[in-house]
Amino acid sequence: MPTDATKVCMGATMKCSMGMTPAPLVVTPRLSSIQGKFIANIMDFKPMVNIPSFGMCRSLANPTVASATSAAYGVLTPMPCMPVTTAPWVPGDPLVLTQNFPTLTNTSKLMCMWGGVIDFVNSGHI
Repeated sequence: MPTDATKVCMGATMKCSMGMTPAPLVVTPRLSSIQGKFIANIMDFKPMVNIPSFGMCRSLANPTVASATSAAYGVLTPMPCMPVTTAPWVPGDPLVLTQNFPTLTNTSKLMCMWGGVIDFVNSGHI
C-alpha cells in the first residue's frame, strides 16, 4: 500500500466519473473513530446507504440515460444518479482492520454497475 494513503472516515467526499456532483460517504456506525468520526472499511459500499446519489448520471450503460438519450435523438441526456455498487471497495489497507475488514483509504476505488469509477476527493479529516 502506498505510504501516502490516508484512512477514510465519516465526512469524506467522493466523486464518480459518470456523476455530476460530489457526494459524502456515509460510514456505518462502529466503535473505531478518528477525531470523533467513524472509520470506514471496504464494506461501506451499499448504494443509497453508504453511497448516495452523485446528482445526475452521464453513463449510457445506465438504462435511464440510454433511454432519455435515445428519445433526444442521440443527444446525451443525463438522468438522476442511482448508484449500483455490488462489490466492496478495492484495495483497502489489509494491515489495518476496522471491524474485521480492511480499512478504507483515500486511494481506494469503487465500481458502479453503470461504468462509473468512484474515488475520494478528501478523506474526511479536519
